[in-house]
Amino acid sequence: MMKRLLAVLFALACFAAAPATQAQDATAALAQAPANAQTWAIVSTAGRHGTSRVWTENGVRWSRESILLRGFVTELDQQMRLNGDGSLQSLTIRGSTPSGDAAEAFTSANGRYQFRSPVDNGEGALPAGAFYSSFGGTIDSSVAFVDYLRSRPDHSMQLLPGGRAELMQIATRTVSNGRESKTLTAYAIVGVGLSPFPVWYDGDHFFAFAGFLSYIPEGWESVAAELSAAQDEALSGRATALVNEIGPRAMHPVLFQNVRIFDAEGRRFRNNQSVLVVDGRITAVGRNVRAPADAQIISGEGRTLVPGLWDSHQHFSGDDAGPLLLSQGIVNIRDPGNRDAELMARRVRINEGQLLGPRIIASLLIDGEGPNTAQMATVARNAEEGIAAVRHAHEAGYFGVKLYGTLDPALVAPIAAEAHRLGLHVQGHIPHGMRPLEAVRAGYDEITHINFVMMQAMPDDVVQNSNGLPRFYGTARYAPDVNLRSPEMRSYLDELARRHIAVDPTLVTFEGGFVPDMGEMAAAYAPFVGTMPPAVERGFRAASFAPSPEVSREQMRRAQAALQNLVGELHRRRITIVAGTDGSGLELVRELELYVAAGFTPADALATATLVPARLFGVGDETGSIRVGKAADLALVEGDPSRNIGDLRNVVLVMRDGRLMQADALRRAIGISGPPRRAN
Repeated sequence: MMKRLLAVLFALACFAAAPATQAQDATAALAQAPANAQTWAIVSTAGRHGTSRVWTENGVRWSRESILLRGFVTELDQQMRLNGDGSLQSLTIRGSTPSGDAAEAFTSANGRYQFRSPVDNGEGALPAGAFYSSFGGTIDSSVAFVDYLRSRPDHSMQLLPGGRAELMQIATRTVSNGRESKTLTAYAIVGVGLSPFPVWYDGDHFFAFAGFLSYIPEGWESVAAELSAAQDEALSGRATALVNEIGPRAMHPVLFQNVRIFDAEGRRFRNNQSVLVVDGRITAVGRNVRAPADAQIISGEGRTLVPGLWDSHQHFSGDDAGPLLLSQGIVNIRDPGNRDAELMARRVRINEGQLLGPRIIASLLIDGEGPNTAQMATVARNAEEGIAAVRHAHEAGYFGVKLYGTLDPALVAPIAAEAHRLGLHVQGHIPHGMRPLEAVRAGYDEITHINFVMMQAMPDDVVQNSNGLPRFYGTARYAPDVNLRSPEMRSYLDELARRHIAVDPTLVTFEGGFVPDMGEMAAAYAPFVGTMPPAVERGFRAASFAPSPEVSREQMRRAQAALQNLVGELHRRRITIVAGTDGSGLELVRELELYVAAGFTPADALATATLVPARLFGVGDETGSIRVGKAADLALVEGDPSRNIGDLRNVVLVMRDGRLMQADALRRAIGISGPPRRAN
């Protein structure tokens, strides 16, 4: 279903589309919509990104979709035949997506079904009332899915090839486009993801999907933000109920007794320690800590207590992202770009105890204007608009600004100067036509993504592009041959160190894009197989880049090794590294495993997700280490991360804001059936 593509696009924001030649060849063969087709605009706060059209011809329900998102192209057509009761008889999808060929088919006849998608295939007996949950396709596959779900007597149905979906009505809203008004109904579908999937209907007809990318009828684009806010408000009651259910404040002192702790300030692990927490603060750490008479005592035998983890590249996607992150021991995040109003509203709700979630340090995303503008960006066409965006970020309580690839390079210096005048941090992708050293000299404090650090050594045709394929296929093509010890690279890296530039590598996103073949599970998600809803696990098999005539899978894997070596070189030069995922948060421990493989000690790797980001983001006196007087931001894990950094996945308990939470309860709240598989 289209929702899966949306999730992949959002969570894996730097992944590439099919090579341009493939996309063009596929587009030429796709259906063209007639003039009377129903049309939806695909929009974000940054503008329009595409079009979706639906029509019927000779009993076949056709749809055609085109998306241009940050230079990445999706071109699809889709044919559906529905039975009289609205169930799916057949489905054919053609075209290309950000992961390559989108070809998918489903057929049913004589009580049996068979399907083939880009990641799997199968067949079997067709259960009564079941519906095929397509892997990809246009938004219209989701519409048919929801239409049938609405028609079911109990608003639930079995999914093929696995899982179950339920529907609930959550809100009504009257909206106007200035010419007419409509009273719409919002429904949320549960079971197809780790959070409810909301859609809006006008009576019995699909009207819109509102989110980071919204599908909205042409002429109604102005109501997308209103619908998004309304559905968030409608779902907020569910999130608030979870606070008291699984995150009550600890009413008595808590003693973690005889536990191994990670001393982030000393970059070492210490055995046989006890940690006392009173009213959400660490009050004692040592071997002989006495428990108050009313204390709750938690055994630390065979366990390790670590400071609550940081994901320094986490686009906080919704209310259910909070429990997901907390269940991974992530109690702090840096959000480097999101929908402005929604993010800040969620941060307020977390701070006021109405929503379970991490501490959020936020950056405002700023990009230039053009077809490749980043969704959710504040657009700056000139220095005045860039400076105005920076002032808004300061007034709204942002920690910094994140600059993006379509931005005019001439605007970097004035934007950075104003940001620094106001005490804001400057990070980002590297704008088109710039090399990273030029961006650093113009005012960057931090480079986002390791491929942009490597950009210094890329050919001009890669550097000249903004947000698009050459920046990623170019890395895959040329990175393996970059000599990190050449005079030019040594001088460049020396300057990064001398200027105290930080780097947010997100190595795990490139491993997911470069290493697995389509349909294979990336290493980051393998430990979670069997615990996720089937539709979610299916989606995790679709993150890889499509090979091109110039770049083979083996070349991509060599590029991943080169990027990993570059992170190791940054570490050897003591350049500040903060661990981030640009994903769901499930990937964070894999990011740290890659650091260890690059030459970090487990303690140094763990520091990149604890004290190092806390200090970089200005809250090192409050969090990031287990020290008397600091907030009790803590995660208790089974095992010994000093020997196996992967043991950080085995979260048992989490403390945040005085709340003591069971990881199992957090997982269950979002549809995860159990803990990840432990390594041997």
